[in-house]
Amino acid sequence: MSNVATHGKADLAQPEACRPDTLDTLANAWRARSTGGLSPAAGLLAWYDWALHLSLSPGKQRSLIEKGLHKQQRLARYALRVASAHDCPTCIEPLEQDRRFAAPAWQQWPFNVIHQGFLLQQQWWHNATTGVRGVSRHHENMVTFAGRQWLDMWSPSNFIWTNPEVLHAITQSGGANLWRGAMNFLEDARRLALDDAPAGVEGFEVGKDVAVTPGKVVFRNHLIELIQYSPTTPDVHAEPVLIVPSWIMKYYILDLSPHNSMVKYLVDQGHTVFILSWKNPTAADRDLGLEDYRWLGVMDALDAVTAIVPERKVQAVGYCLGGTLLAIAAAAMATSVCKA
Repeated sequence: MSNVATHGKADLAQPEACRPDTLDTLANAWRARSTGGLSPAAGLLAWYDWALHLSLSPGKQRSLIEKGLHKQQRLARYALRVASAHDCPTCIEPLEQDRRFAAPAWQQWPFNVIHQGFLLQQQWWHNATTGVRGVSRHHENMVTFAGRQWLDMWSPSNFIWTNPEVLHAITQSGGANLWRGAMNFLEDARRLALDDAPAGVEGFEVGKDVAVTPGKVVFRNHLIELIQYSPTTPDVHAEPVLIVPSWIMKYYILDLSPHNSMVKYLVDQGHTVFILSWKNPTAADRDLGLEDYRWLGVMDALDAVTAIVPERKVQAVGYCLGGTLLAIAAAAMATSVCKA
């Protein structure tokens, strides 16, 4: 018993920097920095789930082999046809949102064959990463997304010799476009190494270039400032609008400029708008939890809004993670009402 007690006291006296959880935190922080915040374990689990179930699905494998051979035949027939006809119909069309190959230059040989082959390959990989029986929906979505990103890296539009638009720009500028691109790359690398802001940030000054809709801070606590925007119309809607933006985005994501500002649009329609501005957390805020964000964020903001516009319902709008927090707050409020 005394040995156990002594061992326990030794663990409690262990320096903070040597505790296992501290080392784990440091290792995870380093890993997140090197992987851009992506979890290697989650990615490997998704890939293993897909690869294992695909290896155990001979029917799916046969289907993929047949589809691959069929696509090769389609591309070969297309290549033969375009060699003798200039208005030959394509064998596959890009997705509606894919504008990489929209320029007329992509319809000229050999770029038409190159981009058609890429699109067929992209379609085949979509078939390979979806519809594998046994793979969880979440892992399938991860593998499909990752596969699409890797394929997009190898798109012919990303390489000089397979992109007719770039080749035309080289001809027109005498190669000056490549020089400008290299200088931009070096400048971006310098800013990244020195942890400087990206180029062009200086052109967006809060209150001058963005967030120009007039407003005033009407409430402040440790975590938020609540900004009120008054309607610009003679007729005013009775119910105010409370917007809860994401924690990691500034409030002016919804007030970028007059022509694309959600806030300006609402006040011009006669709405009284309130929006949260979240504090940038520091090391002193490391103990704040989800409940703090719910109470100091949503609940305190609701109290302030109802004090300014009493006896009115509040139209609440959540954006991104702010929507998640707002839904949690709404669920908690509904639970408390039911208990009451």
